[in-house]
Amino acid sequence: MRILLTLSLALAPVLALAQDATKPPNIVVLVTDDQRWDAMRAAGNEQIHTPNMDKLAEGGVRFQNAFSTTAICCASRATLMTGMYSSTHGIEDFSTNLPPALFAKSYPALLREAGYSTAFVGKYGIGRNLPKEQFDYFNGFAGQGQYFNKVGDETVHMSDLIGRNAVEYLNTQDGAEPFCLSVSFKAPHVQDAHPKQFLSDPKFEELYARETMPVPDTATEKFFHSQPELVRDTEARHRWHRRFSNANHHQVSVKNYYRLVTGIDAAIGAMLDTLEARGLAENTVIVFTSDHGFFLGERGLAGKWFMYEESIRIPFIVYDPRVEVPQHLAVTDKTALTIDLAPTVLSFAGVTAPASMQGRDLSLFLTESPLEWRDGWFYEHHFARERKSFIPASEGVRTDDWKYIRWVDAEPVLEELYHIAEDPTEAHNLAGSPEHAEQLEEMRAAWSKWAKSFPKWDAPDADAWTEPSGD
Repeated sequence: MRILLTLSLALAPVLALAQDATKPPNIVVLVTDDQRWDAMRAAGNEQIHTPNMDKLAEGGVRFQNAFSTTAICCASRATLMTGMYSSTHGIEDFSTNLPPALFAKSYPALLREAGYSTAFVGKYGIGRNLPKEQFDYFNGFAGQGQYFNKVGDETVHMSDLIGRNAVEYLNTQDGAEPFCLSVSFKAPHVQDAHPKQFLSDPKFEELYARETMPVPDTATEKFFHSQPELVRDTEARHRWHRRFSNANHHQVSVKNYYRLVTGIDAAIGAMLDTLEARGLAENTVIVFTSDHGFFLGERGLAGKWFMYEESIRIPFIVYDPRVEVPQHLAVTDKTALTIDLAPTVLSFAGVTAPASMQGRDLSLFLTESPLEWRDGWFYEHHFARERKSFIPASEGVRTDDWKYIRWVDAEPVLEELYHIAEDPTEAHNLAGSPEHAEQLEEMRAAWSKWAKSFPKWDAPDADAWTEPSGD
């Protein structure tokens, strides 16, 4: 199937535009798919090539503890749009659309209402209907699409094409009104039905070719079999066989995953160059993140979905060229969540986030480190809940030091407890440890408080929701 993306061959002329410091900033939101937190050189990965992501990290604030509150595309992208937990917005499968009244509470709708030109390019990922009329410029697609697409006589990789379409929109902007461009990549997600899985752009084929990718310490049969049967007999293991089943397979998959990330980086570079050439760079805020993480063979698994770190931990950068970020604030260990993107974007535009948004404004970290910040958060994953052996439903609470996972449909209920401050690979489940019984009860109580707290977005009291405290 050919993806419905277009590319104009006639680009607007490059202009040198003077910036007015009193104008609201332009905003570019960059969202990748399945990019884990360490798939970026700025995060300490010396093998991957990501110069443009690194440039954003060097000039902004990088949240080294950023997480997806639900690690699956449909739910997470709805969360990024609305600033709501999945239990509130209700998008838990690939066929449910954002209702118009809920879309009206999203950051693109609220920015458009405030006078911004709004644009969307790439993978929409929420339901089957595309909100073309809700943007001033829309060049997106439903579903997964295909990585290789015909543009005239040329075959173009999707990441390159998404970058070109983003540049096309940027070349229509003259600085007369502020804009918000949301760019949503498919990469580095696999092409599920393709035997190769990770379909990178051939122009990056030589990149990483002579390197050896490290094998995770937990990517062993012994570790895999130490996990609960409920985790072992799932789609995550079935997909491991397709991607990481032997040493050579692991090397090929990881290298192509990295090539996909580098392809995204190249597209970001083209956007940055266009902003600079048009005189827009100095007044354009950029927020960069991913919808969730990804297992690269850790725990003998592939995919995402579960609450383990590789699945939920993501890159998150907030870059504002108008602010010189103090060196001591450039990297923070404070927790950022996918629910934070929408209120942060609105804050840059001077638009008050509605009370329905459950996240917090991360722009505060550009100039200070807030004394009070969240001390815990809730995770949930309910996709295909009726198919328990496919992806078992889970919920949990993560704090800075501890993680509690509750497999909510297991009979009897199955729990996991990890002291992640001392056990970052989550190798030792302490849920059955007598000396940790008090900690388990504390985390169990926190989970119960969180799980009961979420209103539906259209409930009469939805705007009265407050984040549960750690008390």
